[in-house]
Amino acid sequence: MENRAKHLVFLGCGLLCAAASVFAVAGAPSAAEGPQGGQSAPAASAPDFPIASGARLAGDDKQTRFILDLDRKIEFRAFPLADPYRVVVDIPQVNFQLATGTGSAGRGLVKAFRYGLVMPGGSRIVFDLTGPVKIANSYVLDAANGQPPRLVLDFEQIDRTAFVQALAPESRPELKPAISDSTTATIPAVTTAALPPVTTTDPRPLIVIDPGHGGIDNGTQSGDQTEKNLVLGFGLALRDRIEKSGKYRVVMTRTDDTFIPLNDRVKIARTQSAALFVSIHADALPRREGDAQGATIYTVSDKASDAEAERLAEAENKADAIAGVNLTDEPTDVADILIDLAQRETKTFSNRFARLLMDEMKTTVRMHKHPLKSAGFRVLKAPDVPSVLVEIGYVSNKGDLEHLVSENWRNKAVGSMVQAIDTFFAKRLATAGPAK
Repeated sequence: MENRAKHLVFLGCGLLCAAASVFAVAGAPSAAEGPQGGQSAPAASAPDFPIASGARLAGDDKQTRFILDLDRKIEFRAFPLADPYRVVVDIPQVNFQLATGTGSAGRGLVKAFRYGLVMPGGSRIVFDLTGPVKIANSYVLDAANGQPPRLVLDFEQIDRTAFVQALAPESRPELKPAISDSTTATIPAVTTAALPPVTTTDPRPLIVIDPGHGGIDNGTQSGDQTEKNLVLGFGLALRDRIEKSGKYRVVMTRTDDTFIPLNDRVKIARTQSAALFVSIHADALPRREGDAQGATIYTVSDKASDAEAERLAEAENKADAIAGVNLTDEPTDVADILIDLAQRETKTFSNRFARLLMDEMKTTVRMHKHPLKSAGFRVLKAPDVPSVLVEIGYVSNKGDLEHLVSENWRNKAVGSMVQAIDTFFAKRLATAGPAK
């Protein structure tokens, strides 16, 4: 076990060095803010944050204006991003008290917009655009004539060439046909500092729990229940149960309603030398695709196991674009040989844990009719950390949603996951034999 761990650490260092020599990591704007409907309870209840009480769009497909009503003036920064076309507005942390559904319907040049917490102290608004635009005007008005302070942005239609020339140099794509609806997975530049490498003599395995989505990225939604909140509650309960056993160390990728870019979630696992990475999600099917129910366990694969797995991976891999992160085109095949060497053993352990998890969960919770699947999830692509993504249920299914909000169901599901973790590490230790 010790020799294998040393081998993986050495290989991981080699991969990082190789990556550093071939990848030019461009700076990118910080991640996005909290989802529609506001922020986590502590942030929303804080009296010292500015309050946004209303938001609206006006205009047509040539010129469109956005207005945000506030209780005080704020600083802001607005900038465009390409492929897909977006405008991002970074502002101080704001308590969004907007009507339910605000931003879901577009107008003129804006297809829709989202808002939420992007980091402690910072919020973000992301506009999805119908095509290339320029920010013709942007300013904050003082309260006057019975109107509150207002943030105003004016968008004007332009052609793609002019749009690209207006981008910051690090955000400029090549002048190529627009791919505003692309779902191609690209690797984002690192936008936040992940946790520092572990310097501990604690021999216990470290498990990273990754509640999906967060902040400006709601994930799926049913009524007032959002995926980001459901999986955060589940992840915290899983952490508490694991820590209570005393057998493992645990790190969470997020513990509140904050957006974490996909690349940083993987980076946390790698820099912490994690022994296992578990990403928690809750899927939903579009109405046209019928109904589905039960938990599903995913491992990474270049080829999706079925169409539904492919759809889900494409949706999850767009999280950074949803949050307004600058997706940069970086070569993904330069270190293929090194990555393949590391992933062979890692995939074996990932698949082994997935099967153990399925066996345990099916005794306590309802499983999908095809409970083991695979697809190209970016969040599972750490070459040296066994990783699974668990869809704990479908928020689009009434029965599953009832389970997802049930503390009793959650306790059962968490218990079965902890049992699978115990079995997984017991078998790994037995396979490795005594340390030499």
